[in-house]
Amino acid sequence: MNRTEFILTTTIILFVAFVMGWFAHWLVHRFTRVNQKDVGELDRMSQELHEAEETRDQAITYLQQREAELSNQLIQTEAELNAAMEGLRDARLEAEEMRTYIERMNISET
Repeated sequence: MNRTEFILTTTIILFVAFVMGWFAHWLVHRFTRVNQKDVGELDRMSQELHEAEETRDQAITYLQQREAELSNQLIQTEAELNAAMEGLRDARLEAEEMRTYIERMNISET
C-alpha cells in the first residue's frame, strides 16, 4: 500500500465515520425532539404548580395566624381559669372561716 492509497483509505474511513456520526446525531435529535404541544402542556403544568404553591403558602400563613389567635385565646382562658380558681379558693376559705365563726358563736350562746 503506497502513500496515496493510505491517504485515500483514511479519508474514506473518516468520511464514513463522519456520516455515521451525523446520522446518529440526526436520529437521536429526531426521537428526542419535544413537540410544541408538549411544550404548551409543560407551560400549563408549571403555571398550575405555581398557583398551587401560592395557595399552599396562603394556607400556611392562614394556619399560622389562626394558631397564634388560638394560642392567645388559650393563654387568656387559662389566666381567667386561674383567677376563678383563686377566687373559689378564697371563697371556700372564707366560707370555712364563717362556719367556724358561726359554730363558735353557737357554742358560746349555749
